[in-house]
Amino acid sequence: MDRINLVYFSAAGATKTVAATLAESLQKEIIEYNLLRRPAEHSVLFGPADPAIFAMPVYAGRIPAICADMLKRFQGKDTPAVAVAVYGNRDYDDALLELKDILSARGFVVVAAAAIVAQHSIFPVVASGRPDQKDKQAIASFGETCKRALEEFTGTEKLGVKGNHPYKEPSGIPLKPSGDSKCNACGACVKICPTQAIPAEKPRKTDKTRCISCTACIAVCPQDARAFRGLLYALAGKSFAGKNSARKEPEFFCCE
Repeated sequence: MDRINLVYFSAAGATKTVAATLAESLQKEIIEYNLLRRPAEHSVLFGPADPAIFAMPVYAGRIPAICADMLKRFQGKDTPAVAVAVYGNRDYDDALLELKDILSARGFVVVAAAAIVAQHSIFPVVASGRPDQKDKQAIASFGETCKRALEEFTGTEKLGVKGNHPYKEPSGIPLKPSGDSKCNACGACVKICPTQAIPAEKPRKTDKTRCISCTACIAVCPQDARAFRGLLYALAGKSFAGKNSARKEPEFFCCE
């Protein structure tokens, strides 16, 4: 196995950083599937000799529905895989178990898994700057474990991770970003939005019925025109930071 397939969805960039750090630690050629920038339009089949890392963000303790739908385009055939859930220091709840279940149902054998903290995308003061150097060292060490698991893969591995059945009920995020007077209608946010929630003719606006608050539009805006705003956001941010600022560490799961 000289190559590793890296499949990830990363709106603000933190999940990509985690995924890349892990993939690079395996010292293999990386075949990248960036589901935000270039969603897989056709089915992708991985065989037993095509190991893969799947790194997904956690939204309110679950894998985002749009990511779960995108993952249906990937099919394994007794393919060894590593599942990674990236969350913003609150809790990953049932997301890692959900990701493992999705992959198992698609023909992948999950040999290792991780829940890793990254800077919160909506309230960036929480877990600011993470994954930091300590996190990256832990991820690299986990990469050595993953490398051994992939090299010794038999197809009969059984892996347990944290989480519950049934999964927690998904909850919507009421906070939605919008543009301001700095917007020059360049269209970058329109192109990147995975749910087509930003109208091309009025890019300062956001269709709240479509928006999943992923923050891709904020990250890509060259004018820094898009952001979360208002009193509700300020109050929610203060409350969230007060409850979730204590540092949490990555958690890793490997087959016995």
